[in-house]
Amino acid sequence: MGRRNRGVMSERFKNELAKDLGFYDTVQRDGWGGIRTKDAGNMVKRAIQIAEQSARNPH
Repeated sequence: MGRRNRGVMSERFKNELAKDLGFYDTVQRDGWGGIRTKDAGNMVKRAIQIAEQSARNPH
């Protein structure tokens, strides 16, 4: 079956996380493949924190 594998996070959200975590300049210069594994892990951790906060405090 031709199912597309779509990313879980939007590009906009990923960019905001990268800015907040201080490595957006690397993303702009080298793309997502240029970030460190540690930065990617921190980005996922932060996204999970945001999702958990949203689930606890829906608008």
